[in-house]
Amino acid sequence: MPDDHCFRSATSLARAIRRGDITSTEVVEAHLDRIDRRNDETNSYVTVVAGRARERARTADRAVENDESLGPLHGVPVAIKDLCPVAGVRLTFGSKPFADNVATESAILVERLEDAGAVILGKTNTPEFGHKGTTDNRLHGPTSTPFDLAHNAGGSSGGSAAAVADGLAPLAHGGDGGGSIRIPASLCGVYGFKPSFGRVPFEARPDGFLEHTPFIHRGPITRTVADAALAMDVMAGPHPADPFSLPAEDGTFRDALDRSVDEFDIAFSPDLGLFPVEASVESAVRDAVGVFRDCSASVEETEPPVEHDRKTVLGAWQTAYDVFNAALVEGINSEVGVDYLGAHRDMASPEFVTVAERGRTYSALEAKRAERVRTDVYDAFRTLFESYDLLVTPTLAVPAVENDDLDTVGPETVAGEAVDPLIGWALTYPFNMTGHPAASIPTGSGDETTPIGLQIIGPRHADDRVLAASAAFERARPWQDAYPPRE
Repeated sequence: MPDDHCFRSATSLARAIRRGDITSTEVVEAHLDRIDRRNDETNSYVTVVAGRARERARTADRAVENDESLGPLHGVPVAIKDLCPVAGVRLTFGSKPFADNVATESAILVERLEDAGAVILGKTNTPEFGHKGTTDNRLHGPTSTPFDLAHNAGGSSGGSAAAVADGLAPLAHGGDGGGSIRIPASLCGVYGFKPSFGRVPFEARPDGFLEHTPFIHRGPITRTVADAALAMDVMAGPHPADPFSLPAEDGTFRDALDRSVDEFDIAFSPDLGLFPVEASVESAVRDAVGVFRDCSASVEETEPPVEHDRKTVLGAWQTAYDVFNAALVEGINSEVGVDYLGAHRDMASPEFVTVAERGRTYSALEAKRAERVRTDVYDAFRTLFESYDLLVTPTLAVPAVENDDLDTVGPETVAGEAVDPLIGWALTYPFNMTGHPAASIPTGSGDETTPIGLQIIGPRHADDRVLAASAAFERARPWQDAYPPRE
């Protein structure tokens, strides 16, 4: 099967299938063949539903032959992160006690993708319940970036990002509670888009309000900005099951792709005034920022007026995320009898257990004090966006993270300063405190062997600006030829 099919964009594949130039079956078989040859290298997929995919591809082809109404992703293969349910497909959460768990219902976003004609290939790897910025767990093991198999793909949507980068899917779903779309996008050299909180609905149950603190976003991981916009046009929109889902936007996300950025005022911060950043990353990002100047945008280096230090800001995010995981663990125990702090403790990642245990120790007043810090962070970025249309930063403070033998985490130090190894090296989590739309875009690798990402952040609900700037960058500095060699 030709690997060329595997590196075509979702937009191109949808157009070709619709015209009858190729069939969905040909495209799906090409991807399944490449998965069979490559997945042992990266460990991107943990479940492949080949039979289901083939059946849906044949159905898609019959619809084309019969001149039926076709959705915008008709016949296009996609991958789904293994924290998101697909009815009838294994849902492990990257956790040993759920090794044989099968979802009975599909998430709203999955239903929308399939209603648009997409063909699901399988589920992608994630750390246990997505609790850290690297992808490794005791059920499936680590996922590697295809650029260097000794290095991790990042997390928690690492399987999705690695699959897209390695031609194992043109489009994948990701979730982001602290950077889990943007971190792996940076480390795998793909485009990761975190829309405004509530833009893509998700029906968290039994607690429909759980994912508000911190803000957990769903969005696409792709090789092109146009594919991300196409996916957003399919996945976004209000749903009554999600109390935080946003109203529908006028127009489409694809409308933003041709928008000029020549009137944008862009703030550039190499470290958000908070983070140590490796010199190679700062150098690559400074060079990349010049692309916006070449596009006639105004770029000014500045520092967001965050009044707290890094430890305090991280502590506020950690408090929220620890409580989130403590509530998650308690809910799992009461619903299905899996006790990660008791009988099933030895089956879990020790970092996940630590996070959940720590979340049980906070008082309600401590949690509310963290919300005050969160408010200060929100206000700092609100103030910055009164003067600027966008903010750009490095996505990560480091160019790569090495795989460990077990329980891979990030670095303990960056540029000589101590950082939290779970996520303290990612300039991403502040924007899960605030809900702003943000993306990680490939800048090239500089002197490194692995990719480096540029993070683009927009004001609240200004998803179109982030997409417009991303598309302008892609036109000026395309990255399509940077992916690993095809076999």
